Amino acid sequence: MLSFLPGPVRGVLTISLVVLNTLLCILAIYIGASLKLLLPVRAVRRALSRMLTKSAEMWIIVNNGLFRLMHVIDWNITGLDGLHRDRWYLICCNHQSGVDIPVLQNTFHGRIPFIRFFIKQELFWFPLLGLAWWALDYPFVKRYPPEYLEKHPEKRGVDLLTTRRACLRFQEMPTSILSFVEGTRFTPAKHQKQASPYPHLLRPKAGGIALAIASMGRMFSSLLDVTIVYPDGQPGLWGMMCGRLRRVVVHVRQRNIPGELLDGDYAADPRFRMRFQEWLHELWREKDRFIDECLLQGGSR
Repeated sequence: MLSFLPGPVRGVLTISLVVLNTLLCILAIYIGASLKLLLPVRAVRRALSRMLTKSAEMWIIVNNGLFRLMHVIDWNITGLDGLHRDRWYLICCNHQSGVDIPVLQNTFHGRIPFIRFFIKQELFWFPLLGLAWWALDYPFVKRYPPEYLEKHPEKRGVDLLTTRRACLRFQEMPTSILSFVEGTRFTPAKHQKQASPYPHLLRPKAGGIALAIASMGRMFSSLLDVTIVYPDGQPGLWGMMCGRLRRVVVHVRQRNIPGELLDGDYAADPRFRMRFQEWLHELWREKDRFIDECLLQGGSR
């Protein structure tokens, strides 16, 4: 353990090692991506996808090991019983900090399939990461804003069909899809601007998770309703690297996705949209109550 080192020293050392680990991982993924581009044979691509996923999982293993080496963190994680690596999961989580991703990776690695999330189609061209996301089979989606659909009604449903096609590969490959339903990280300023009715959460945005359920709903074994709490305050990535993250609470609840939400049209059916939003807001009310109780108990839940 190197937790005796001064915080800034640990921060620089941790970031340097994580960057090195990331570059090595991206190099391996780029080699695999080149083979996927040159060998467009389904069986070969499937085998390469498994190999590339293993490379990304090794990146997570090394990062988790670095954090254990550099920092002392009290993890309070509940609800992991009954999870399997050969099933499909939709992860619904609150979003407070850039630290949420490494927290989720530490929580779920080895317990569920590799975590992916929907990515805007334009981000395929993002330097370094765009091709890596493609090689790792992250689903790229194109979503049209409501004002565009009003002017171009012929485009209604195109984004859903595109997403379903992107997700077809997951029929043979168990995966976990992550949705940060708030759409952005929690800050007091954003909370005030939204006039959110939830003291500890921003308003949930249903569009993204509705698209995930419409695209893959019958594949999902269950919904993993995840609540992350930082009892000592929300840390930033730099704060975590410097060892200022001391305690984390992660509460996982497995839920069934209601059958009536699997086949509706969120974009075009107002009644279905209302039912979906009511279901999501009930999840958010329970999540907010849990956070409140957890903070009142000093993070001991």
